Amino acid sequence: MSVAVMTDTNSGLTPAQAKELGVYLLPMPILIDGNAYYEHQSITPKEFYEKMRAKADISTTQPSPADLMDLWEEILKTHDEVVHIPMSSGLSGSHETAAGFAREFNGRVHVVDNHRISVTMRQSVLEALQMTKDGKTGAEIKAYLEKDGLESSIYIAVNTLEYLKKGGRVTAAGAAIGTVLNIKPVLQIQGGKLDAYKKVRGMKAAIKAIIDGLALLGVDAWEEGDDLFVEGNPQLQVPQGLVFESHGDHRLAMTWALVGACGRVPVSVTRFTCVAVSYPDFLADLKGLVK
Repeated sequence: MSVAVMTDTNSGLTPAQAKELGVYLLPMPILIDGNAYYEHQSITPKEFYEKMRAKADISTTQPSPADLMDLWEEILKTHDEVVHIPMSSGLSGSHETAAGFAREFNGRVHVVDNHRISVTMRQSVLEALQMTKDGKTGAEIKAYLEKDGLESSIYIAVNTLEYLKKGGRVTAAGAAIGTVLNIKPVLQIQGGKLDAYKKVRGMKAAIKAIIDGLALLGVDAWEEGDDLFVEGNPQLQVPQGLVFESHGDHRLAMTWALVGACGRVPVSVTRFTCVAVSYPDFLADLKGLVK
């Protein structure tokens, strides 16, 4: 049986990466000043952030049913089943919409809700791909991913409250007070829900809050001046599917890579390329240290 894996750009996959992996990718629409754009098609990440910095009115929306079902129909011309992995139902209505339309495909389309987004969602895509190689059916892959979905957390420190205000996460008054007081909320995505993990003042305190989160996992990390340290041992049990937001800081990026090395599990680090500037041989040296 031939099973295809499909996801959307909320997974963080680019079209080139998806093509290399053999994954079908649905571009997510973004509304900017009333105009619709599609990730990696009509707007690049660089252009998106330029518009954000220019204070454009930005919001997200779901893919159109036509785009969704057209892609399913195209895939089913060459495959028996499709496993579609959209973003968590706790963060968007995309899953519910897709699951409703999937009923029209007589059990050949399996829409997964494994409570993830971004790089944890991408990890689910990779796991689904491996399961297709192992001969699993679409129903078996869906059941596994939904059971395993809660085994991941993402910690995020945001530098502005503006978009939390737009999304209704904080009130306009709360955002104004937070900006004046330099409050940086540390958010946690767990089980498909975006919740406040901790509120701190300043980005340095936000980084400390993330380090405190690592401590809950049994990972000791600390900052001394401009240096960030991590301490672990070969027996450390680090949960799979962890994701760390580096904020473009090479110290944080290297710390999380070391956590994964200590725990002998793969971890994902956003914007890891920042390490290349300060320590281009880091990964090669890390391999030499971890036997």
